[in-house]
Amino acid sequence: MLNGRYVLTTLDGAKNLAPRPGVRGLAPWESTTLALNGKQFTITGTPTQHLPGGECTGFVLESPSFGVNESDGLPNVGYVSGDTVHIPELASEMPKRFHVVVALMNLGKAVAPLPTGPIQITMDGVQGAQLTRDIGAEKMVPLHFESWKHFTQSGSEVRAELDADAAVKEKVVWVVPGVKSVIV
Repeated sequence: MLNGRYVLTTLDGAKNLAPRPGVRGLAPWESTTLALNGKQFTITGTPTQHLPGGECTGFVLESPSFGVNESDGLPNVGYVSGDTVHIPELASEMPKRFHVVVALMNLGKAVAPLPTGPIQITMDGVQGAQLTRDIGAEKMVPLHFESWKHFTQSGSEVRAELDADAAVKEKVVWVVPGVKSVIV
């Protein structure tokens, strides 16, 4: 199924899918470049904090066709958070490296039961708003918050937390599955 396709994943994911061609694991801040449909894209892995001992990743998508932000000289990018909670490394490093035009963020405050007690493994609305501010995202699209039983926030609760932050509320773009949306 994966042969002949590009698959970008975690380092463990790449080991598990080996020896398939086209599979590449990315460590945090590691990049690879792909040519697709005549355009060049650089994909950079981003750090996440999910389940202890388990790997997860986020990604930054960059292309010369996206341009460079005039005010800071950084490349315009799209960011996909992956499953993570807010972590300081994202807040400090992303604005140094990239100008985030759109951030796709997994929210919903997923909580996993562990022998040591429950642990939050995805951002809630408050953390999503904070990360949106921290990375200077122009637009933020909340995703992945109503499809699993371990989410502890409903869509309306996520919306309420994002709406409570006036600076972020204007940046949020709500999408509906199966319905075409213009984000930028």
